[in-house]
Amino acid sequence: MKDRVILHCDCNGFYASVECVFRPELREVPMAVCGDPESRHGIILAKNELAKSYGVATAETIWQARKKCPELVLVPPRRDAYVLFSRKVNAIYQQVTSQVEPFGIDESWLDVTASRMLFGTGPEIADQLRKRVREELGLTISVGVSFNKVFAKLGSDYKKPDATTVISRENYRQLVWPLPVTDLLYVGRAAAAQLEKMGVTTIGELARCDDRILRDKLGRMGPQLGRCARGEDDSPVAECDAVTEPKSVGNGSTFAHDLHSREEVASSLLALCDRVAGRLRKNGQQAATVAVSIKDAQFRQISRQKALRLPTDLTGTLYEAVMALMDQNWDYGRPIRALTVTASGFDQGDVGDQLSLFAPPEADGDQQKRRQLAGAVDRIRSRYGQEAVSLARLVKHEKDPENEER
Repeated sequence: MKDRVILHCDCNGFYASVECVFRPELREVPMAVCGDPESRHGIILAKNELAKSYGVATAETIWQARKKCPELVLVPPRRDAYVLFSRKVNAIYQQVTSQVEPFGIDESWLDVTASRMLFGTGPEIADQLRKRVREELGLTISVGVSFNKVFAKLGSDYKKPDATTVISRENYRQLVWPLPVTDLLYVGRAAAAQLEKMGVTTIGELARCDDRILRDKLGRMGPQLGRCARGEDDSPVAECDAVTEPKSVGNGSTFAHDLHSREEVASSLLALCDRVAGRLRKNGQQAATVAVSIKDAQFRQISRQKALRLPTDLTGTLYEAVMALMDQNWDYGRPIRALTVTASGFDQGDVGDQLSLFAPPEADGDQQKRRQLAGAVDRIRSRYGQEAVSLARLVKHEKDPENEER
């Protein structure tokens, strides 16, 4: 079977580039899009090439960026404009193929295997798209062309801005394997740390690892990472109108003031769990895993997750698991800037609850009552708004202006 032709198109400095469309004078100065420092969102979200030349980096604080570039021009984000331009860019892609799968607001995969009879080879299609996006929208994109999604994404990252990079069967060992293993899609911080302990620092070293060792060290994800490194990814590119089930449901808050006590943390997590549970019930889903992400005042972040005894869509069950994670992994003396609760590992909620083999009958009856109560709350909120019903424990917290989310 012949190889597919997959493109990964990545808008260069997307937020900053959109701002330069509205204000062309910003192209001539080092500039960055950032959140409002007064509301503690003082982070660089995107920068133009001039700012990049000073070493300004995405996700660093404003004061760090201005230390590198004192004349840096800062502009606030306009999210509606970014969504609009994202749709325009993808509309151009869809004129080449119906298989367009967005990966965030500024990246998309395209399967152009069936488009070559009309538009030419993969690299030719990539160059056409770069030209159209530049001329029609005033933005630049970098495009990776390869035989699978993972290598196509590596290609779009390989050379920026406004470039086409081909990663083929013939050259991927030379281009891909010397790259840091952290450049490979799906290699997160925890996996990278474990691979480093194994002496694996490049994609080529990962490709040569035995799958049994990877499974032992990284679990089920290990062999998959090895296959990706060897160019064996065969995941399809979704159709542009495909409706996919969400793989996780999460809610997070960045707080106006750091949280300093277990009580503050508990109230905030209860509110987040309540929102996540409500979304699970709305989707007809139950989660088998819950995770909490914690960002401290120095912007360091950790994430911990826990498998639940039984899948759930209940606030209380999620909250108990999340607080157990906090108590086991966090020193409440350290201030907390932001928290996120994420539920994943979904079962469909309409298949019926599985009865516990190890809990007394009244426990399952209590579970059913809690679900009925949660359903009643959902109906009230649906009719009268989210704030129509609050958990008793949250009432004092919500009335304290220093704990309001922004």
